[in-house]
Amino acid sequence: MEFSERTIKVIIDEAKCEGCETHACVDACRTYSRGILVLKDGRPAVEGDAEEIARKGTECLACEFACWTKGNSAITIEAPVEGLDAYRKKYGTE
Repeated sequence: MEFSERTIKVIIDEAKCEGCETHACVDACRTYSRGILVLKDGRPAVEGDAEEIARKGTECLACEFACWTKGNSAITIEAPVEGLDAYRKKYGTE
């Protein structure tokens, strides 16, 4: 599953959610953001359409951190940084 907030994309590997006992991502989203992630059938899910999710999202990254530290490392957040590719090419850090 994946969804977008204003400038980030949240990608959840649902296969890794199988057997997760903490659902730390959902708790983190409720605590540090606006509760975009909810628990449905034992897995994280989103409520609302794409426009609502983009509007409600705070881009706090808490779900990813909580999943890494207390869950099954199922969440990856892509946060594009304008100019990063040119910088890496210029300074040889590709």
